[in-house]
Amino acid sequence: MSDTNTILKAEGVFKSYRMGQSDVKVLKGANLSIEQGQFVGIIGASGSGKSTLLHILGALDRPDSGIVSYKERDLNRESTGRLNRFRNETIGFVFQFYHLLDELNVLENVLLPKMAGCSAFGWLVCRSAAKKRAKGLLEEFGLGERIGHKPYQLSGGERQRVAIARALMNEPEVLLADEPTGNLDSETGNGILEVLRRLHDTGQTVVMVTHDDKVAEWAGRVIKLVDGMVEEQAWT
Repeated sequence: MSDTNTILKAEGVFKSYRMGQSDVKVLKGANLSIEQGQFVGIIGASGSGKSTLLHILGALDRPDSGIVSYKERDLNRESTGRLNRFRNETIGFVFQFYHLLDELNVLENVLLPKMAGCSAFGWLVCRSAAKKRAKGLLEEFGLGERIGHKPYQLSGGERQRVAIARALMNEPEVLLADEPTGNLDSETGNGILEVLRRLHDTGQTVVMVTHDDKVAEWAGRVIKLVDGMVEEQAWT
């Protein structure tokens, strides 16, 4: 594909973290290009840098050096406020441990990204449409009867589907999933992977981190990270 289809790109990305008296180098010049509409699996052993790379692509973290761009827009040059809007409007995040708020019910959890992007007055204006979309997503994922439940009343698979619905609330261009099946048994995990594949089939760009080769096989393209560098890019 040509560069005009590139949606996210990392060029020469380095990232270190301070641990005690030493710096631990996590990413060591990683290069990666993701095309619009791809389902990409990033695989690697623990400590290889895959989650760090995902967080940098989604602007949850900044690299020490190198360029991270979204449609040729250099994210490193963006202010904190603009990055906050970028994450809320353009990127959807799914994590291994769901990150749902137990004090809110399922519907309220899914509505959070929309609420975060609105002023008090803006929320009054868009609230009805937002609730309609949230309910539609939950029904699509088989959770229509669960909208009033609290997260602790759901199974692990149900909680992850709620998390995916929340990530899709603002119709993001890119869905980033960090070990989305890592806290689930294989059968339930396969159900989540089916959801991600269906989303990809509709044109959604999906980037998924995993340590499991079998999980990575669900992606159309697999990228292998070894010691903080992209070693291999394969198509399945």
